[in-house]
Amino acid sequence: MSVTQQQVLDSLARIKSPRGVALTNANVLSAISASDGKVFFSINVDAAEARAWESVRAEAEAAVRAIPGATTVMVALTAERKPGSAPPPPPQPSRGTPGVQPAHAHKPPQGGQSPMARQSEIPGVAAVIAVASGKGGVGKSTTALNLALGLRDLGLKVGLLDADIYGPSVPRLTGLRDKPELNDERKMIPLRRFGLAIMSIGFLVEEETAMIWRGPMVMSAVTQMLRDVEWGKLDVLVVDMPPGTGDAQLTLAQNVPLKGAVIVSTPQDLSLIDARRGLAMFKKVNVPVLGIVENMSYFQCPHCGTKSDIFGHGGARHEAEKLKVPFLGEIPLHMAIRATSDAGNPVVDSEPDGPHAAIYRAIAGQVRDQLKGVIAAA
Repeated sequence: MSVTQQQVLDSLARIKSPRGVALTNANVLSAISASDGKVFFSINVDAAEARAWESVRAEAEAAVRAIPGATTVMVALTAERKPGSAPPPPPQPSRGTPGVQPAHAHKPPQGGQSPMARQSEIPGVAAVIAVASGKGGVGKSTTALNLALGLRDLGLKVGLLDADIYGPSVPRLTGLRDKPELNDERKMIPLRRFGLAIMSIGFLVEEETAMIWRGPMVMSAVTQMLRDVEWGKLDVLVVDMPPGTGDAQLTLAQNVPLKGAVIVSTPQDLSLIDARRGLAMFKKVNVPVLGIVENMSYFQCPHCGTKSDIFGHGGARHEAEKLKVPFLGEIPLHMAIRATSDAGNPVVDSEPDGPHAAIYRAIAGQVRDQLKGVIAAA
Protein backbone atom coordinates (compact mmCIF):
# COMPACT_ATOMS: atom_id res chain seq x y z
CA MET A 1 0.00 0.00 0.00
CA SER A 2 1.43 3.36 -1.03
CA VAL A 3 0.77 6.66 0.73
CA THR A 4 -0.66 9.48 -1.42
CA GLN A 5 -0.19 13.22 -1.06
CA GLN A 6 -3.91 13.58 -0.42
CA GLN A 7 -3.75 11.16 2.51
CA VAL A 8 -0.92 13.23 3.95
CA LEU A 9 -2.88 16.44 3.51
CA ASP A 10 -5.98 14.89 5.11
CA SER A 11 -3.89 13.92 8.16
CA LEU A 12 -2.29 17.35 8.40
CA ALA A 13 -5.65 19.10 8.16
CA ARG A 14 -6.40 17.84 11.68
CA ILE A 15 -3.25 19.48 13.11
CA LYS A 16 -3.57 23.04 14.42
CA SER A 17 -0.93 25.76 14.23
CA PRO A 18 0.01 27.67 17.41
CA ARG A 19 -2.66 30.19 16.41
CA GLY A 20 -5.34 27.53 16.01
CA VAL A 21 -5.35 27.44 12.19
CA ALA A 22 -5.42 24.09 10.38
CA LEU A 23 -1.88 23.25 9.25
CA THR A 24 -3.00 22.89 5.63
CA ASN A 25 -4.38 26.45 5.72
CA ALA A 26 -1.45 28.05 7.52
CA ASN A 27 0.68 28.72 4.40
CA VAL A 28 3.69 26.92 5.87
CA LEU A 29 3.88 23.56 4.08
CA SER A 30 6.45 22.80 1.42
CA ALA A 31 5.76 20.46 -1.49
CA ILE A 32 5.06 16.95 -0.16
CA SER A 33 7.09 14.05 -1.52
CA ALA A 34 5.24 10.75 -1.08
CA SER A 35 6.28 7.54 -2.85
CA ASP A 36 6.75 3.88 -1.88
CA GLY A 37 5.70 4.62 1.69
CA LYS A 38 8.32 7.36 2.14
CA VAL A 39 7.04 10.85 2.97
CA PHE A 40 9.16 14.01 3.13
CA PHE A 41 8.13 17.63 3.61
CA SER A 42 9.02 20.69 5.64
CA ILE A 43 7.14 23.28 7.69
CA ASN A 44 8.51 26.73 6.84
CA VAL A 45 8.10 29.42 9.49
CA ASP A 46 9.75 32.65 10.55
CA ALA A 47 12.79 32.16 12.77
CA ALA A 48 11.19 34.16 15.59
CA GLU A 49 8.40 31.56 15.83
CA ALA A 50 10.44 28.38 15.43
CA ARG A 51 10.25 27.17 19.03
CA ALA A 52 6.50 27.62 19.18
CA TRP A 53 6.17 25.39 16.09
CA GLU A 54 8.35 22.46 17.21
CA SER A 55 5.47 20.63 18.93
CA VAL A 56 3.39 21.12 15.76
CA ARG A 57 6.17 19.54 13.69
CA ALA A 58 6.30 16.54 16.04
CA GLU A 59 2.51 16.17 15.97
CA ALA A 60 2.48 16.35 12.16
CA GLU A 61 5.18 13.70 11.90
CA ALA A 62 3.28 11.38 14.26
CA ALA A 63 0.05 11.86 12.30
CA VAL A 64 1.68 10.97 8.98
CA ARG A 65 3.48 7.96 10.51
CA ALA A 66 0.03 6.65 11.51
CA ILE A 67 -1.14 6.47 7.87
CA PRO A 68 -1.31 2.81 6.76
CA GLY A 69 1.62 2.09 4.46
CA ALA A 70 3.83 4.91 5.74
CA THR A 71 7.26 3.36 6.36
CA THR A 72 9.59 6.36 6.53
CA VAL A 73 8.50 9.88 7.49
CA MET A 74 10.74 12.91 7.75
CA VAL A 75 9.30 16.32 8.65
CA ALA A 76 11.71 19.22 8.99
CA LEU A 77 11.07 22.58 10.61
CA THR A 78 12.65 25.24 8.40
CA ALA A 79 13.04 28.51 10.27
CA GLU A 80 14.23 31.62 8.46
CA ARG A 81 14.29 35.29 9.34
CA LYS A 82 12.81 37.37 6.55
CA PRO A 83 15.28 39.74 4.85
CA GLY A 84 15.34 43.12 6.58
CA SER A 85 13.10 41.95 9.39
CA ALA A 86 13.65 43.37 12.84
CA PRO A 87 14.35 41.26 15.91
CA PRO A 88 11.24 40.04 17.73
CA PRO A 89 9.61 42.68 19.93
CA PRO A 90 9.78 42.49 23.73
CA PRO A 91 7.23 40.18 25.36
CA GLN A 92 3.66 41.51 25.43
CA PRO A 93 0.57 39.93 26.94
CA SER A 94 -0.87 37.38 24.50
CA ARG A 95 -3.92 38.56 22.57
CA GLY A 96 -4.13 35.43 20.44
CA THR A 97 -5.68 32.07 21.03
CA PRO A 98 -6.09 31.40 24.77
CA GLY A 99 -3.32 29.17 26.14
CA VAL A 100 -0.94 29.86 23.23
CA GLN A 101 2.17 31.80 24.17
CA PRO A 102 3.50 34.36 21.67
CA ALA A 103 6.45 33.03 19.70
CA HIS A 104 8.97 35.43 21.31
CA ALA A 105 8.14 33.93 24.72
CA HIS A 106 9.98 30.82 23.57
CA LYS A 107 13.20 32.62 22.79
CA PRO A 108 16.04 31.28 24.97
CA PRO A 109 17.60 33.80 27.35
CA GLN A 110 20.86 35.44 26.37
CA GLY A 111 23.90 33.66 27.74
CA GLY A 112 22.11 30.29 27.82
CA GLN A 113 23.65 26.90 27.31
CA SER A 114 26.11 26.25 24.50
CA PRO A 115 24.70 24.26 21.56
CA MET A 116 27.19 21.54 22.58
CA ALA A 117 25.18 21.05 25.78
CA ARG A 118 22.61 19.17 23.68
CA GLN A 119 25.08 16.36 23.01
CA SER A 120 24.11 12.88 24.16
CA GLU A 121 25.49 9.44 23.46
CA ILE A 122 23.78 7.09 21.02
CA PRO A 123 22.61 4.11 23.11
CA GLY A 124 24.85 1.09 22.53
CA VAL A 125 27.45 2.98 20.45
CA ALA A 126 30.83 3.37 22.18
CA ALA A 127 32.46 5.82 19.74
CA VAL A 128 31.26 7.97 16.85
CA ILE A 129 33.93 9.21 14.44
CA ALA A 130 33.58 11.42 11.37
CA VAL A 131 35.35 10.97 8.04
CA ALA A 132 35.43 14.39 6.43
CA SER A 133 37.01 16.44 3.67
CA GLY A 134 37.09 20.10 2.85
CA LYS A 135 35.96 19.47 -0.73
CA GLY A 136 34.34 16.78 -2.83
CA GLY A 137 36.03 14.38 -5.23
CA VAL A 138 38.88 13.30 -2.94
CA GLY A 139 37.61 9.75 -2.30
CA LYS A 140 36.17 10.40 1.15
CA SER A 141 33.29 7.89 0.91
CA THR A 142 35.53 5.12 -0.43
CA THR A 143 37.95 5.82 2.41
CA ALA A 144 35.14 5.82 5.00
CA LEU A 145 33.80 2.44 3.88
CA ASN A 146 37.20 0.76 3.66
CA LEU A 147 38.19 2.27 7.02
CA ALA A 148 35.02 0.76 8.53
CA LEU A 149 35.94 -2.60 7.01
CA GLY A 150 39.48 -2.27 8.34
CA LEU A 151 38.11 -1.68 11.84
CA ARG A 152 35.87 -4.72 11.37
CA ASP A 153 38.91 -6.82 10.47
CA LEU A 154 40.49 -5.75 13.76
CA GLY A 155 37.63 -7.44 15.61
CA LEU A 156 35.40 -4.42 16.28
CA LYS A 157 31.64 -4.15 15.81
CA VAL A 158 31.24 -1.35 13.30
CA GLY A 159 28.45 0.71 11.75
CA LEU A 160 28.57 3.10 8.79
CA LEU A 161 26.31 6.15 8.50
CA ASP A 162 26.25 7.93 5.14
CA ALA A 163 25.46 11.50 6.18
CA ASP A 164 26.30 12.99 2.78
CA ILE A 165 22.77 14.28 2.26
CA TYR A 166 23.30 15.85 -1.15
CA GLY A 167 25.40 13.08 -2.70
CA PRO A 168 25.00 9.76 -0.87
CA SER A 169 27.53 7.26 -2.26
CA VAL A 170 27.23 4.34 0.15
CA PRO A 171 24.36 2.58 -1.68
CA ARG A 172 26.53 2.35 -4.81
CA LEU A 173 29.72 1.49 -2.87
CA THR A 174 28.00 -1.34 -0.98
CA GLY A 175 25.68 -2.60 -3.72
CA LEU A 176 22.69 -2.20 -1.37
CA ARG A 177 19.32 -1.22 -2.84
CA ASP A 178 16.87 -2.41 -0.16
CA LYS A 179 14.75 -0.08 1.95
CA PRO A 180 15.19 -0.07 5.75
CA GLU A 181 12.39 -1.67 7.74
CA LEU A 182 10.95 -0.34 11.00
CA ASN A 183 10.97 -2.14 14.33
CA ASP A 184 8.14 -2.07 16.87
CA GLU A 185 9.43 1.25 18.21
CA ARG A 186 9.22 2.77 14.70
CA LYS A 187 12.99 2.99 14.45
CA MET A 188 14.74 2.16 11.20
CA ILE A 189 16.72 -1.07 11.16
CA PRO A 190 20.07 -0.54 9.38
CA LEU A 191 20.89 -2.74 6.42
CA ARG A 192 23.72 -5.22 6.86
CA ARG A 193 26.51 -6.18 4.50
CA PHE A 194 30.17 -7.08 4.99
CA GLY A 195 29.44 -7.46 8.70
CA LEU A 196 28.58 -3.74 9.01
CA ALA A 197 25.38 -2.01 10.13
CA ILE A 198 24.76 0.51 7.33
CA MET A 199 22.38 3.46 6.95
CA SER A 200 22.18 6.09 4.20
CA ILE A 201 19.72 8.73 3.06
CA GLY A 202 20.29 7.06 -0.32
CA PHE A 203 18.28 4.05 0.91
CA LEU A 204 15.26 6.32 1.31
CA VAL A 205 15.32 8.21 -2.00
CA GLU A 206 15.97 7.21 -5.59
CA GLU A 207 19.54 7.56 -6.88
CA GLU A 208 18.54 10.22 -9.44
CA THR A 209 16.58 12.35 -6.94
CA ALA A 210 17.97 15.85 -6.49
CA MET A 211 18.17 16.65 -2.77
CA ILE A 212 17.23 20.35 -2.87
CA TRP A 213 16.99 20.84 0.88
CA ARG A 214 17.43 23.91 3.04
CA GLY A 215 19.84 23.82 5.98
CA PRO A 216 17.26 23.01 8.68
CA MET A 217 15.98 20.04 6.68
CA VAL A 218 19.54 18.74 6.34
CA MET A 219 19.97 19.09 10.10
CA SER A 220 16.71 17.24 10.73
CA ALA A 221 17.72 14.40 8.38
CA VAL A 222 21.12 13.96 10.03
CA THR A 223 19.52 13.94 13.48
CA GLN A 224 16.96 11.33 12.44
CA MET A 225 19.60 9.03 10.97
CA LEU A 226 21.53 9.27 14.22
CA ARG A 227 18.62 8.94 16.65
CA ASP A 228 15.85 7.10 14.80
CA VAL A 229 17.99 4.12 13.78
CA GLU A 230 18.33 0.97 15.87
CA TRP A 231 22.12 0.73 15.70
CA GLY A 232 22.41 -2.01 18.31
CA LYS A 233 25.71 -2.47 20.13
CA LEU A 234 28.65 -1.01 18.22
CA ASP A 235 32.25 -0.28 19.11
CA VAL A 236 32.54 2.37 16.40
CA LEU A 237 30.06 4.22 14.19
CA VAL A 238 31.88 5.69 11.19
CA VAL A 239 30.06 8.72 9.73
CA ASP A 240 30.75 9.62 6.10
CA MET A 241 30.26 13.39 6.12
CA PRO A 242 29.37 15.64 3.18
CA PRO A 243 32.28 17.77 1.98
CA GLY A 244 32.72 21.22 3.48
CA THR A 245 32.00 22.77 6.87
CA GLY A 246 28.26 23.34 6.89
CA ASP A 247 25.02 22.36 8.61
CA ALA A 248 25.56 18.60 8.57
CA GLN A 249 28.95 18.84 10.27
CA LEU A 250 27.71 21.22 12.95
CA THR A 251 24.58 19.13 13.55
CA LEU A 252 26.69 16.03 14.11
CA ALA A 253 29.10 17.84 16.44
CA GLN A 254 26.21 19.34 18.44
CA ASN A 255 24.22 16.10 18.56
CA VAL A 256 26.74 13.51 19.73
CA PRO A 257 30.10 13.77 21.51
CA LEU A 258 32.35 12.85 18.58
CA LYS A 259 35.40 10.87 19.63
CA GLY A 260 37.39 12.04 16.63
CA ALA A 261 37.56 13.03 12.98
CA VAL A 262 39.61 11.68 10.08
CA ILE A 263 40.40 14.23 7.35
CA VAL A 264 40.79 12.95 3.77
CA SER A 265 42.76 14.99 1.23
CA THR A 266 44.68 14.57 -1.99
CA PRO A 267 48.29 15.84 -2.09
CA GLN A 268 47.59 18.91 -4.22
CA ASP A 269 47.57 22.37 -2.68
CA LEU A 270 43.96 23.11 -3.71
CA SER A 271 42.68 20.11 -1.75
CA LEU A 272 44.92 20.83 1.23
CA ILE A 273 43.57 24.39 1.55
CA ASP A 274 40.07 22.95 2.02
CA ALA A 275 41.34 20.18 4.29
CA ARG A 276 42.75 22.87 6.61
CA ARG A 277 39.30 24.42 6.86
CA GLY A 278 37.74 21.10 7.79
CA LEU A 279 40.43 20.44 10.37
CA ALA A 280 39.99 23.93 11.84
CA MET A 281 36.23 23.45 12.12
CA PHE A 282 36.56 20.24 14.14
CA LYS A 283 39.12 21.86 16.43
CA LYS A 284 36.78 24.81 16.95
CA VAL A 285 34.03 22.50 18.23
CA ASN A 286 36.54 20.54 20.37
CA VAL A 287 36.51 17.35 18.30
CA PRO A 288 39.89 15.53 18.36
CA VAL A 289 41.48 15.12 14.92
CA LEU A 290 42.56 11.49 14.66
CA GLY A 291 44.68 12.24 11.63
CA ILE A 292 44.96 13.02 7.93
CA VAL A 293 44.82 10.49 5.09
CA GLU A 294 46.47 11.28 1.76
CA ASN A 295 44.23 9.67 -0.88
CA MET A 296 45.27 9.33 -4.55
CA SER A 297 48.79 9.78 -3.21
CA TYR A 298 50.47 8.38 -6.31
CA PHE A 299 49.72 6.28 -9.39
CA GLN A 300 51.60 3.05 -9.91
CA CYS A 301 51.53 1.71 -13.45
CA PRO A 302 50.09 -1.84 -13.42
CA HIS A 303 52.35 -2.80 -16.35
CA CYS A 304 55.78 -1.41 -15.55
CA GLY A 305 55.43 -0.55 -11.86
CA THR A 306 56.55 3.07 -12.32
CA LYS A 307 55.13 5.52 -9.79
CA SER A 308 53.73 8.86 -11.00
CA ASP A 309 52.75 11.71 -8.68
CA ILE A 310 49.71 12.89 -10.62
CA PHE A 311 48.47 15.23 -7.88
CA GLY A 312 51.86 15.82 -6.31
CA HIS A 313 53.00 13.76 -3.36
CA GLY A 314 53.52 14.17 0.37
CA GLY A 315 51.42 17.31 0.77
CA ALA A 316 49.09 15.77 3.35
CA ARG A 317 52.02 14.35 5.35
CA HIS A 318 53.68 17.77 5.47
CA GLU A 319 50.37 19.38 6.44
CA ALA A 320 49.93 16.89 9.28
CA GLU A 321 53.42 17.61 10.56
CA LYS A 322 52.82 21.34 10.31
CA LEU A 323 49.51 21.15 12.19
CA LYS A 324 50.83 18.58 14.69
CA VAL A 325 48.20 15.92 13.97
CA PRO A 326 48.85 12.25 13.09
CA PHE A 327 49.50 11.30 9.48
CA LEU A 328 47.56 8.08 8.97
CA GLY A 329 48.84 6.92 5.60
CA GLU A 330 48.99 7.12 1.81
CA ILE A 331 46.41 5.46 -0.42
CA PRO A 332 47.37 5.12 -4.11
CA LEU A 333 45.28 6.00 -7.13
CA HIS A 334 44.67 2.49 -8.43
CA MET A 335 42.18 0.84 -10.77
CA ALA A 336 41.46 -1.98 -8.29
CA ILE A 337 40.18 0.48 -5.67
CA ARG A 338 38.05 2.30 -8.24
CA ALA A 339 36.67 -0.85 -9.89
CA THR A 340 35.75 -2.64 -6.65
CA SER A 341 34.09 0.50 -5.32
CA ASP A 342 31.99 0.96 -8.46
CA ALA A 343 30.99 -2.72 -8.31
CA GLY A 344 29.80 -2.50 -4.71
CA ASN A 345 32.56 -4.83 -3.47
CA PRO A 346 35.07 -2.62 -1.61
CA VAL A 347 38.68 -3.65 -1.89
CA VAL A 348 39.21 -4.50 1.81
CA ASP A 349 36.47 -7.14 1.51
CA SER A 350 36.94 -8.31 -2.08
CA GLU A 351 40.77 -8.43 -2.03
CA PRO A 352 41.53 -8.92 1.69
CA ASP A 353 45.06 -10.20 1.10
CA GLY A 354 46.01 -7.46 -1.37
CA PRO A 355 48.30 -4.48 -0.75
CA HIS A 356 45.48 -1.93 -0.74
CA ALA A 357 43.51 -3.75 1.93
CA ALA A 358 46.69 -3.79 4.03
CA ILE A 359 46.96 0.01 3.74
CA TYR A 360 43.37 0.55 4.90
CA ARG A 361 43.83 -1.88 7.79
CA ALA A 362 46.99 -0.07 8.88
CA ILE A 363 45.05 3.21 8.92
CA ALA A 364 42.25 1.51 10.85
CA GLY A 365 44.80 0.23 13.37
CA GLN A 366 45.99 3.74 14.13
CA VAL A 367 42.41 4.95 14.55
CA ARG A 368 41.59 2.03 16.84
CA ASP A 369 44.67 2.71 18.96
CA GLN A 370 43.52 6.28 19.55
CA LEU A 371 40.05 5.05 20.55
CA LYS A 372 41.20 2.21 22.79
CA GLY A 373 40.24 3.87 26.06
CA VAL A 374 36.77 4.75 24.81
CA ILE A 375 36.07 1.33 23.30
CA ALA A 376 37.42 -0.55 26.32
CA ALA A 377 35.21 1.46 28.67
CA ALA A 378 32.03 0.70 26.73
